Amino acid sequence: MLPPAAAFLPEITFQTSRASGPGGQNVNKVESRVELRWQLQASQVLTEAQKQLILEKLASQLTADGHLLLAAQDDRSQLRNKEIVLTRFHQLLEKSLHRPKPRRATRPSAGAVRRRLEGKKAQSEKKANRRRLD
Repeated sequence: MLPPAAAFLPEITFQTSRASGPGGQNVNKVESRVELRWQLQASQVLTEAQKQLILEKLASQLTADGHLLLAAQDDRSQLRNKEIVLTRFHQLLEKSLHRPKPRRATRPSAGAVRRRLEGKKAQSEKKANRRRLD
């Protein structure tokens, strides 16, 4: 189970910059883009098993020194972008820690097999009836 996003706040650093996109004249003056930076291995919130699982799942998204970088510039407000990037961060961790339920092999029912074979036979007869008789 993943702790709430607030538990990660002491481990996260935020950096702001000027964003492209909506904002009009404001976009040239205000640093509304928010970048989240978090180091996986230094985390005190997660267990070693969780860290290993995240490392496997998010290997392509980690920098060479093991930092996870996420950015948001969706909104004009820096505060709203910070909320957005925190939500994305938490969802990404939840998704990477999710283990799918193992699939149990099952056999098709007798009725399903019968219906499939009847459908194949009907298709075969339909095509056979199209042939020219010599």
